[in-house]
Amino acid sequence: MVMMSRCFVILFVSALLFCQACAAPVSHTHINAKGKTLNDRITVPTGYTRVSLAKGSFGEYLRYLQLKPDGAVVHFYDGRVKRNNGVYMAVVDMPIGSKNLQQCADVIMHVRAEYLYTHHREDEIYFTYTNGFRADYTKWRDGYRTSSDGGKYNWVKSQSPDNSYEGFCSYMDVIYGYCGTLSLSKELKDVEYKDVQPGDVLIVGGSPGHAEIVMDVATNKNGEKIYLLAQGYMPAQDMQIVANPEDGLLSPWYKMDDHTTNIVTPEWTFTIGQLMRFEGE
Repeated sequence: MVMMSRCFVILFVSALLFCQACAAPVSHTHINAKGKTLNDRITVPTGYTRVSLAKGSFGEYLRYLQLKPDGAVVHFYDGRVKRNNGVYMAVVDMPIGSKNLQQCADVIMHVRAEYLYTHHREDEIYFTYTNGFRADYTKWRDGYRTSSDGGKYNWVKSQSPDNSYEGFCSYMDVIYGYCGTLSLSKELKDVEYKDVQPGDVLIVGGSPGHAEIVMDVATNKNGEKIYLLAQGYMPAQDMQIVANPEDGLLSPWYKMDDHTTNIVTPEWTFTIGQLMRFEGE
Protein backbone atom coordinates (compact mmCIF):
# COMPACT_ATOMS: atom_id res chain seq x y z
CA MET A 1 0.00 0.00 0.00
CA VAL A 2 2.82 2.36 0.89
CA MET A 3 4.63 1.48 -2.31
CA MET A 4 1.46 2.15 -4.34
CA SER A 5 1.10 5.53 -2.62
CA ARG A 6 4.69 6.41 -3.44
CA CYS A 7 4.16 5.38 -7.05
CA PHE A 8 1.06 7.52 -7.19
CA VAL A 9 2.95 10.51 -5.82
CA ILE A 10 5.76 10.02 -8.32
CA LEU A 11 3.32 9.74 -11.20
CA PHE A 12 1.41 12.78 -9.99
CA VAL A 13 4.55 14.89 -9.64
CA SER A 14 5.79 13.74 -13.05
CA ALA A 15 2.48 14.64 -14.65
CA LEU A 16 2.48 18.00 -12.89
CA LEU A 17 6.00 18.77 -14.09
CA PHE A 18 5.05 17.73 -17.62
CA CYS A 19 2.04 20.04 -17.59
CA GLN A 20 4.13 22.87 -16.19
CA ALA A 21 6.68 22.33 -18.95
CA CYS A 22 3.93 22.52 -21.55
CA ALA A 23 2.66 25.79 -20.10
CA ALA A 24 5.98 27.10 -18.88
CA PRO A 25 6.90 30.71 -19.59
CA VAL A 26 9.40 31.24 -22.37
CA SER A 27 13.07 30.92 -21.53
CA HIS A 28 15.19 34.00 -20.99
CA THR A 29 18.34 32.18 -22.06
CA HIS A 30 18.85 34.47 -25.03
CA ILE A 31 18.18 37.74 -23.22
CA ASN A 32 20.92 40.08 -22.05
CA ALA A 33 19.07 42.28 -19.59
CA LYS A 34 21.62 45.08 -19.93
CA GLY A 35 21.30 45.36 -23.71
CA LYS A 36 19.64 48.53 -24.96
CA THR A 37 19.28 47.63 -28.63
CA LEU A 38 17.79 44.53 -30.21
CA ASN A 39 21.29 43.44 -31.22
CA ASP A 40 22.60 43.70 -27.66
CA ARG A 41 19.49 42.53 -25.81
CA ILE A 42 18.75 39.36 -27.78
CA THR A 43 21.73 37.04 -28.03
CA VAL A 44 22.09 34.24 -30.58
CA PRO A 45 22.07 30.57 -29.56
CA THR A 46 25.38 28.70 -29.48
CA GLY A 47 26.60 27.90 -32.98
CA TYR A 48 24.70 30.71 -34.68
CA THR A 49 25.93 34.03 -36.03
CA ARG A 50 23.88 37.01 -37.13
CA VAL A 51 23.85 37.44 -40.91
CA SER A 52 25.91 40.22 -42.45
CA LEU A 53 23.92 43.33 -43.31
CA ALA A 54 24.82 46.25 -45.55
CA LYS A 55 25.57 49.47 -43.71
CA GLY A 56 22.56 51.75 -43.88
CA SER A 57 20.19 48.95 -44.86
CA PHE A 58 16.71 48.50 -43.47
CA GLY A 59 17.83 45.29 -41.79
CA GLU A 60 20.67 47.05 -40.01
CA TYR A 61 18.24 49.75 -38.85
CA LEU A 62 15.96 47.11 -37.32
CA ARG A 63 18.86 45.28 -35.69
CA TYR A 64 19.90 48.37 -33.79
CA LEU A 65 16.48 49.65 -32.77
CA GLN A 66 16.32 50.86 -29.20
CA LEU A 67 14.37 48.70 -26.76
CA LYS A 68 12.71 49.68 -23.53
CA PRO A 69 14.45 48.38 -20.38
CA ASP A 70 14.29 44.64 -19.84
CA GLY A 71 11.06 43.69 -18.14
CA ALA A 72 9.14 46.63 -19.60
CA VAL A 73 5.48 45.94 -20.27
CA VAL A 74 3.50 46.66 -23.41
CA HIS A 75 1.09 49.57 -23.11
CA PHE A 76 -2.02 50.20 -25.13
CA TYR A 77 -2.51 53.63 -26.71
CA ASP A 78 -4.65 54.69 -23.73
CA GLY A 79 -2.04 53.76 -21.15
CA ARG A 80 -3.50 50.43 -20.07
CA VAL A 81 -1.07 47.52 -19.68
CA LYS A 82 -1.22 44.45 -21.89
CA ARG A 83 -0.74 41.31 -19.84
CA ASN A 84 2.19 39.37 -21.21
CA ASN A 85 1.03 35.75 -20.87
CA GLY A 86 4.09 34.62 -22.81
CA VAL A 87 3.38 36.85 -25.80
CA TYR A 88 6.48 39.05 -25.92
CA MET A 89 10.12 39.10 -24.81
CA ALA A 90 11.00 42.77 -25.29
CA VAL A 91 9.34 46.09 -26.13
CA VAL A 92 10.55 48.42 -28.88
CA ASP A 93 11.11 52.00 -27.74
CA MET A 94 8.93 53.65 -30.39
CA PRO A 95 6.03 56.02 -29.64
CA ILE A 96 2.57 54.89 -30.72
CA GLY A 97 0.61 58.02 -29.86
CA SER A 98 -2.56 58.39 -27.82
CA LYS A 99 -5.06 57.28 -30.48
CA ASN A 100 -6.13 53.80 -31.50
CA LEU A 101 -4.22 54.03 -34.78
CA GLN A 102 -0.96 52.08 -34.66
CA GLN A 103 -2.04 48.48 -34.82
CA CYS A 104 -0.28 45.57 -36.54
CA ALA A 105 0.34 46.83 -40.09
CA ASP A 106 0.67 50.38 -38.79
CA VAL A 107 3.72 49.77 -36.59
CA ILE A 108 5.41 48.13 -39.58
CA MET A 109 4.62 51.12 -41.79
CA HIS A 110 5.82 53.36 -38.96
CA VAL A 111 9.21 51.69 -38.58
CA ARG A 112 9.66 51.50 -42.36
CA ALA A 113 8.85 55.20 -42.81
CA GLU A 114 11.10 56.19 -39.89
CA TYR A 115 13.96 54.32 -41.53
CA LEU A 116 13.48 56.08 -44.86
CA TYR A 117 13.00 59.47 -43.18
CA THR A 118 16.13 59.24 -41.02
CA HIS A 119 18.16 58.10 -44.04
CA HIS A 120 16.97 61.09 -46.11
CA ARG A 121 15.07 58.91 -48.56
CA GLU A 122 11.81 60.87 -48.31
CA ASP A 123 11.02 60.32 -51.99
CA GLU A 124 10.53 56.62 -51.22
CA ILE A 125 7.96 57.19 -48.48
CA TYR A 126 4.51 56.38 -49.76
CA PHE A 127 1.66 54.12 -48.78
CA THR A 128 -1.52 53.19 -50.59
CA TYR A 129 -4.94 53.76 -49.07
CA THR A 130 -7.22 50.75 -48.91
CA ASN A 131 -9.18 52.23 -51.84
CA GLY A 132 -6.02 52.28 -54.00
CA PHE A 133 -5.00 55.95 -53.71
CA ARG A 134 -1.23 56.39 -53.45
CA ALA A 135 -0.29 58.88 -50.74
CA ASP A 136 3.29 60.13 -51.14
CA TYR A 137 4.93 61.85 -48.20
CA THR A 138 6.60 64.38 -50.53
CA LYS A 139 3.17 65.67 -51.62
CA TRP A 140 2.16 66.10 -47.99
CA ARG A 141 5.48 67.78 -47.19
CA ASP A 142 4.89 70.25 -50.04
CA GLY A 143 1.55 71.32 -48.60
CA TYR A 144 -0.90 69.06 -50.41
CA ARG A 145 -3.73 67.29 -48.62
CA THR A 146 -6.13 64.64 -49.83
CA SER A 147 -9.66 65.57 -50.78
CA SER A 148 -12.47 63.12 -51.47
CA ASP A 149 -15.00 63.65 -54.23
CA GLY A 150 -17.55 60.88 -54.45
CA GLY A 151 -15.12 58.42 -52.89
CA LYS A 152 -12.30 59.40 -55.25
CA TYR A 153 -9.24 61.00 -53.64
CA ASN A 154 -7.16 63.81 -55.09
CA TRP A 155 -4.35 66.05 -53.89
CA VAL A 156 -5.27 69.67 -53.14
CA LYS A 157 -2.71 72.34 -52.23
CA SER A 158 -4.03 73.75 -48.97
CA GLN A 159 -1.05 74.14 -46.62
CA SER A 160 2.37 75.72 -46.59
CA PRO A 161 5.30 73.36 -47.21
CA ASP A 162 6.49 71.69 -44.01
CA ASN A 163 9.51 69.39 -43.83
CA SER A 164 9.54 69.16 -40.03
CA TYR A 165 9.44 65.89 -38.13
CA GLU A 166 6.11 66.96 -36.65
CA GLY A 167 4.75 67.30 -40.18
CA PHE A 168 6.03 63.83 -41.00
CA CYS A 169 4.25 62.44 -37.93
CA SER A 170 1.01 64.13 -39.00
CA TYR A 171 1.32 62.46 -42.41
CA MET A 172 1.83 59.08 -40.74
CA ASP A 173 -1.28 59.55 -38.58
CA VAL A 174 -3.29 59.87 -41.78
CA ILE A 175 -1.61 56.75 -43.17
CA TYR A 176 -2.53 54.74 -40.08
CA GLY A 177 -6.14 55.75 -40.53
CA TYR A 178 -6.47 54.94 -44.24
CA CYS A 179 -4.13 51.96 -44.66
CA GLY A 180 -3.99 48.48 -43.18
CA THR A 181 -2.98 44.90 -43.74
CA LEU A 182 -4.96 44.66 -46.99
CA SER A 183 -3.39 47.72 -48.59
CA LEU A 184 0.11 46.94 -47.29
CA SER A 185 -0.02 43.38 -48.62
CA LYS A 186 -0.69 44.78 -52.10
CA GLU A 187 2.41 46.98 -51.92
CA LEU A 188 4.77 44.17 -50.92
CA LYS A 189 6.27 41.51 -53.15
CA ASP A 190 6.27 37.77 -52.52
CA VAL A 191 9.49 36.19 -51.26
CA GLU A 192 10.50 32.58 -50.71
CA TYR A 193 10.50 31.55 -47.06
CA LYS A 194 14.00 30.06 -47.41
CA ASP A 195 15.27 33.49 -48.47
CA VAL A 196 14.01 35.30 -45.35
CA GLN A 197 15.93 38.43 -44.38
CA PRO A 198 15.50 41.23 -41.82
CA GLY A 199 12.73 43.58 -42.91
CA ASP A 200 10.55 40.89 -44.49
CA VAL A 201 6.91 40.82 -43.45
CA LEU A 202 4.57 37.96 -42.62
CA ILE A 203 1.17 39.31 -43.58
CA VAL A 204 -2.44 38.29 -44.05
CA GLY A 205 -4.40 41.11 -45.63
CA GLY A 206 -8.00 41.56 -44.63
CA SER A 207 -10.34 42.14 -41.76
CA PRO A 208 -9.31 40.56 -39.58
CA GLY A 209 -5.76 40.37 -40.83
CA HIS A 210 -2.40 40.50 -39.18
CA ALA A 211 1.23 41.34 -39.92
CA GLU A 212 4.56 40.74 -38.20
CA ILE A 213 8.01 41.87 -39.28
CA VAL A 214 11.28 39.91 -39.33
CA MET A 215 13.67 41.87 -37.12
CA ASP A 216 16.86 39.83 -37.46
CA VAL A 217 18.25 36.59 -38.91
CA ALA A 218 21.12 34.33 -37.84
CA THR A 219 22.66 31.19 -39.38
CA ASN A 220 24.90 28.32 -38.31
CA LYS A 221 27.66 26.49 -40.20
CA ASN A 222 25.09 24.16 -41.76
CA GLY A 223 23.23 27.09 -43.28
CA GLU A 224 20.24 26.68 -40.95
CA LYS A 225 18.41 29.93 -40.21
CA ILE A 226 16.70 31.38 -37.19
CA TYR A 227 14.89 34.71 -37.05
CA LEU A 228 13.15 37.19 -34.76
CA LEU A 229 9.63 38.58 -35.18
CA ALA A 230 7.95 41.74 -33.91
CA GLN A 231 4.35 42.86 -33.95
CA GLY A 232 1.81 45.45 -33.02
CA TYR A 233 -1.76 44.32 -32.35
CA MET A 234 -5.30 45.45 -31.64
CA PRO A 235 -6.09 47.77 -30.00
CA ALA A 236 -3.08 49.97 -30.80
CA GLN A 237 -0.12 49.02 -28.60
CA ASP A 238 3.66 49.12 -28.31
CA MET A 239 5.67 47.23 -30.90
CA GLN A 240 6.93 44.03 -29.25
CA ILE A 241 9.43 41.26 -29.94
CA VAL A 242 7.26 38.15 -29.82
CA ALA A 243 8.10 34.94 -28.03
CA ASN A 244 8.21 31.53 -29.71
CA PRO A 245 5.31 29.60 -28.15
CA GLU A 246 6.45 26.27 -29.63
CA ASP A 247 10.08 26.31 -28.49
CA GLY A 248 10.68 27.97 -25.14
CA LEU A 249 14.39 27.11 -25.16
CA LEU A 250 14.97 28.85 -28.49
CA SER A 251 12.57 31.74 -27.87
CA PRO A 252 12.39 34.48 -29.02
CA TRP A 253 14.13 32.99 -32.06
CA TYR A 254 12.17 30.97 -34.62
CA LYS A 255 13.91 28.18 -36.50
CA MET A 256 13.44 27.67 -40.21
CA ASP A 257 12.74 24.04 -41.05
CA ASP A 258 12.37 22.38 -44.45
CA HIS A 259 9.22 20.71 -43.16
CA THR A 260 7.63 23.91 -41.84
CA THR A 261 4.32 24.94 -43.37
CA ASN A 262 2.88 27.02 -40.54
CA ILE A 263 4.57 29.65 -38.39
CA VAL A 264 2.84 29.68 -35.02
CA THR A 265 3.26 32.95 -33.13
CA PRO A 266 1.60 33.82 -29.81
CA GLU A 267 -1.41 35.60 -31.31
CA TRP A 268 -1.49 34.48 -34.95
CA THR A 269 -0.53 31.56 -37.19
CA PHE A 270 0.92 32.28 -40.63
CA THR A 271 1.86 30.01 -43.52
CA ILE A 272 5.30 30.19 -45.12
CA GLY A 273 3.62 31.44 -48.30
CA GLN A 274 2.63 34.67 -46.53
CA LEU A 275 6.16 36.08 -46.36
CA MET A 276 6.60 39.32 -48.33
CA ARG A 277 9.15 42.09 -48.80
CA PHE A 278 9.24 45.85 -49.38
CA GLU A 279 10.20 46.95 -52.88
CA GLY A 280 13.84 47.91 -53.14
CA GLU A 281 15.03 45.53 -50.41
